[in-house]
Amino acid sequence: MGTPRNLPAELTGFVGRDDELAELSGLLARERLVTVTGTGGVGKTRLALRAAGQSQDRFRDGVWLVELSGTRDGRDSELLDRTVADALRLPDHTTRPPRLALAEHLADRELLLVLDGFDLLHSRTAALVAELLRRAPALRVLTAARRPLGITGERLLTLEPLPVAGDAVRLFAERAAAVLPGFAVTEENAAAVAELCARLDGLPLALELAAVRLRALSVEQLLDRLDDRFRLLTGGDPGAEPRHRALRTTIGWSHELCTPAQRLLWARLSVFTGRFDLDAVEYVCGGPELAEEGVVETVAALVERSVLSREEGPDGQVRYRMLESVREYAAGWLTVLGDETRMRRRHRDWYLGLATWCELEWFSPRQAEVAARVAADLPNLRLALEFSLDGTAGEPAEDPAVGQYLAATLWFCWVGCGRLGEGRHWLERAMELSGAPSGPRAKVMWVYGYVALLQGDSAAALAALQECRAEAEATGNAAAEAYAVHRLGCLALVSDDMPRAEHFIGDALRRYRRIGELNSNVLMGQVELAMAVAFQGDVPHAVRLAQEVREICRDHGERWTLAYALYVLAYAAWLAGEPERARRLAEESLAIDHAFHDLVGAVLALELLALITEGEGAPHEAAVLQGAAGRLWESVGLRLFGSRYFNAPHLICERRLREVLGEPAYAAALAEGGRLTLDQAVRRALDRPGPPPSLPRDRPPTAAPSRTSPLPL
Repeated sequence: MGTPRNLPAELTGFVGRDDELAELSGLLARERLVTVTGTGGVGKTRLALRAAGQSQDRFRDGVWLVELSGTRDGRDSELLDRTVADALRLPDHTTRPPRLALAEHLADRELLLVLDGFDLLHSRTAALVAELLRRAPALRVLTAARRPLGITGERLLTLEPLPVAGDAVRLFAERAAAVLPGFAVTEENAAAVAELCARLDGLPLALELAAVRLRALSVEQLLDRLDDRFRLLTGGDPGAEPRHRALRTTIGWSHELCTPAQRLLWARLSVFTGRFDLDAVEYVCGGPELAEEGVVETVAALVERSVLSREEGPDGQVRYRMLESVREYAAGWLTVLGDETRMRRRHRDWYLGLATWCELEWFSPRQAEVAARVAADLPNLRLALEFSLDGTAGEPAEDPAVGQYLAATLWFCWVGCGRLGEGRHWLERAMELSGAPSGPRAKVMWVYGYVALLQGDSAAALAALQECRAEAEATGNAAAEAYAVHRLGCLALVSDDMPRAEHFIGDALRRYRRIGELNSNVLMGQVELAMAVAFQGDVPHAVRLAQEVREICRDHGERWTLAYALYVLAYAAWLAGEPERARRLAEESLAIDHAFHDLVGAVLALELLALITEGEGAPHEAAVLQGAAGRLWESVGLRLFGSRYFNAPHLICERRLREVLGEPAYAAALAEGGRLTLDQAVRRALDRPGPPPSLPRDRPPTAAPSRTSPLPL
């Protein structure tokens, strides 16, 4: 198994920097915090990523890149922490502050964290890094920034531009050959190339942008035009820092060579963050001055000029992004045009529409596509949420209902895609907005209640759901009232009040039928009703309910709710003495939950597979799975919801394992499982071969469950 990592593949050749690379690798071997500093465009990120990739075998728990250029410095102090946690694939379920969850996750891990693009978040990043290093003794951090973090123990590598006589010319020649096949440095052009590289101070980004110009100009023509642009774009300021002047001049030169339409699109694209697709660009940036049908050609032209980079994902979808230096330049022009607020509103409207489409398509065969789309667009969805809830340029949010609608519409992302913590953060901010009772406000309340109860915060869930129900009843909002009643039933379910859970969820399902509501939430309600009746002993009824959900999910292509229905059916099969069927169902449930990053469903399935594995005569492996589940519950919240019903299979399995293995071996296996990541635990559970024929395949409970048995399902 390779070392975990999320470093991007290199798309172009790495030129020079042998000495700096060796020095940086040495620093990473000795020091806990290393910062590569230097001016913009000098190649800090590229060097840091190359050194990190070469050092990955030193770190048991991997090398992880966190790109922070898409995180804006708004009022949201937690967004930085959440972005780091997201890059580390840290489950986001508990009510704990994300910084605390990060510190606990990293406490016993040997890991290299690479932070890039945080110049606008400098002080916050410094505080975060200092705390993580203090609380995680085996953690090492590599950062790339224009200035040091200023933390005790920080070691610096100041990156200078490439030497003109060697590597700068090599880089220019290599990039020039990529855009102009056949280009080479010859006796005839060598002096001009060397002079051009010297004029651009050996800055890699400036050299790469200049190389693109060779499609239209010779090296000599580039030189002829360079002096004029230096004077024009820097205002002739003799005190300007030469390297900043070179970079800004080169970017400004690219800007000057663009057509008016290309310049306008470049400025408008600055409202995006991270990666974005062509559909978004056409909607957000199109208009009377920039016809939508001409956007495609204009985007292609900006790619040709290296203003945009084009990236094709594993799903074949093409996305674009701008380097932060290039985006900052464009944002300045958008401000000059006085169009920032309007463009951010259009940006918000696009992602509002995307969220609406995704919510509808969540209940369809495109559910996995929706999950992937939301994950890819999350940085821009966050930016839309910030604008909707905060406004811009000192102006408050225009309409509280818009922010409430967006935060609530993304419920499937918060609940179904493993982002409970972040979801609660945005929902709380949406609930803080003033406003009269409305549909969006009611939806925010029931979604907030749903998230809070899954996190084990029953008091907050109860307050929000009761307020939602009362407000919905007063305003005649039948849908919101049904959802509030449903989630009150869920709260009773995880609070061990099964008769009340059955009453509320059954009532909600009847309300859904009356208003013609059918979606993943409604089907999940039927699964939860199956759990409630099963916990009261009526397993056959539970099986009928779950099987009906399974069939509806198959008809509609729904997978998320299907995983929970399979969980119910798997446990029922285990109770009926059908371990092979139970394993097949539980494994399918786990695979679906893992694909959607639904940690609640995944950890429930792992607990069940531990019980099944114990019955197959593999006690050590069962204990390892229990240990993995135990570690993952820390990321969910209250272990097994604090419920004696949900906890019953765990206790049965634990008792048997202690008897068979003995305390020392059981504790050692738990510790082994506790060291597994979610991916490793899932792989281990799903890759397990069947038991030897000579071993018993099941060890049923000591007494068969009756209609009044406290055993779940």
